[in-house]
Amino acid sequence: MLARLYSFLFLFAIGFTTLSAQVPALQRESDYYAIKKVNIPEGVIMEAGGLAFDEDGKLAVCTRRGEIWTIENPASANPTFVRFAHGLHEPLGLAYKDGEYYCTQRAELTRIADKNGDGKADSFRKIYGWPLAGNYHEYSYGPLIMPNGNMMITLNLGWVGRGASLSKWRGWMLEVTPEGKMTPVAVGMRSPAGFGANEAGDIFYTENQGDWVGSGRMTHIEKGDFVGHPEGLKWSGEPGSPVKLTMADITDTLGYSLYSYKEKEPAVKPPSVWFPHTLMGISTSDVLLIDHDKFGPFKGQLLVGDQGHSKIMRVVQEKVDGVYQGACIPFREGFSSGVLRFEWGPDKSLYVGMTNRGWASTGKSPYGIERLVYNGKTPFEIRDINIQSDGFLVHFTEAVDKAKAGDPSAYAVSDFTYLYRHNYGSPVVDLEKRPIQKVEVAEDGLSARLYIPGLRLGYVYEIKANGVQNRAGKPLVHPLAYYTLNRIPKGDSADMADHSEHNTADGINTNIVSPKRITAVPASWTNGPDESIDLGSKAGMLFDKNLITVKAGSKIRLTFSNPDDMMHNFLLVKPGKADAVGEQAVALGLVGQEKGYIPDSDDVLFHTTLLTPNSNDVIFFEAPTQPGDYPYVCTFPGHAASMRGILRVE
Repeated sequence: MLARLYSFLFLFAIGFTTLSAQVPALQRESDYYAIKKVNIPEGVIMEAGGLAFDEDGKLAVCTRRGEIWTIENPASANPTFVRFAHGLHEPLGLAYKDGEYYCTQRAELTRIADKNGDGKADSFRKIYGWPLAGNYHEYSYGPLIMPNGNMMITLNLGWVGRGASLSKWRGWMLEVTPEGKMTPVAVGMRSPAGFGANEAGDIFYTENQGDWVGSGRMTHIEKGDFVGHPEGLKWSGEPGSPVKLTMADITDTLGYSLYSYKEKEPAVKPPSVWFPHTLMGISTSDVLLIDHDKFGPFKGQLLVGDQGHSKIMRVVQEKVDGVYQGACIPFREGFSSGVLRFEWGPDKSLYVGMTNRGWASTGKSPYGIERLVYNGKTPFEIRDINIQSDGFLVHFTEAVDKAKAGDPSAYAVSDFTYLYRHNYGSPVVDLEKRPIQKVEVAEDGLSARLYIPGLRLGYVYEIKANGVQNRAGKPLVHPLAYYTLNRIPKGDSADMADHSEHNTADGINTNIVSPKRITAVPASWTNGPDESIDLGSKAGMLFDKNLITVKAGSKIRLTFSNPDDMMHNFLLVKPGKADAVGEQAVALGLVGQEKGYIPDSDDVLFHTTLLTPNSNDVIFFEAPTQPGDYPYVCTFPGHAASMRGILRVE
């Protein structure tokens, strides 16, 4: 009997090994790019707002606490930290040139230097200043030093339940000379935390979802551009303004995307790349060119950080008829805090400055500095994507298995767009699956041409290549890209259907209809609710109460209010199911926002709708009859890890 058992186990093991050998091993980001911690001394609060290296390889970090620290040998086990400066006003940008640091504080661009050579700043000179209204949301960013020595800075809008330009030039990009002369460059920005230049020297800035901003996006900036948010147009009549539009010129009209609104108002500049909200990030941050070949096969591309999702993405762009467009592709996640800034080190590793105070992130550390180190192995990835007259040409970093890559079923393509409205964010609208007529793989196996009829201008194309493998049978590390289509090659045609025929919802489905969302007192409640509960959100992706106690079976009236500047919901779930429900919400993908990020799951007991900023919802439900701790959670992607509480049933 025992011999038979051993024989069975041996045969099972052989069969399992054979089966495993047939399944391609998943490729991990960490197989190619390692995250290494920079050791920070105890007591140093390194909420990084900007990074800059000097010519000797010393790293300087400005912090949101108003300090600048210099770090010698930051890659070593025991780097040396020196507080170089303090007393600054929340600096969120740092640059170095010719022995001096240039720092953007809330109200000024400052030149900072160590004149006596003792390793600490003793010279602070204002280059240019601007007024403040005192609103917490009036962040200031930069500088980006240009080849001519001038500096670019950007000014965040304030927040009063909507983006507001409460002081002069808020919502603008400004150019400042070393002598302090300022020239307005472009307007229409809401929260322009990241900007940088590509190989050609053209400037791109990244934007976060909000009012008038359907999703995160990247836009090419040229002098005189209006990039979408009308609040900054309050200052378009000021001397030196290169923009002629006024706030009255931008109307809140149903049915337009930002691309199609350009047909109504030609001065509008649509983005070159959209970052689909929650799928590619929730709060885009820094922009940095890969200007060398020591970081994998991606030289010439842009890296874009995401603070809320604690990750970095890749952007590949091309210029068609003088207009930029391109794709965003996942790159590396798993940083310990919110990614805000990055800079190349002397060894060409990527230094990443992080913070999450007030801007909660999937990385739970409150702050930190980490290095992203490439190990020299080529990851099997989508390298870049080019538009064709009738589809896309997808390039890979390694030769593909031609049979698998040539099968149309190895891919899935959908397209969609976002509404251009005053509302906070937009759901995906006009979502359609696109047929792939055929696929042609290049002889060298390094590219595949996807033939897709009926391309639609102004739409974002989700391109999935889950069935593609390289010649060794390995799948892509990231089989996903989102390509924003603004132009097709001259002489070809695209679907130019009436772009004003979009879904004309207010931008967010604020009336989720569900038997688990009862918004009126049930008829059976003859004596009304037993208890009324008020619950709210607060900054940092948190509920304002983390414990609520009720009696088993009691009738509850719950009011959930959202005074925050993000969207939130409330889901009461079964014990131990908060993680699973949060994951199911993320898995909703492109239709998530339309569904309020509320999964169709038996683990969900009751829920509100998805609340936009400064709104509320009232629901009625009976508490569970079984005593215990029932989690409540916000399932807006990226929030579930921190925005939780317990409904204790006694």
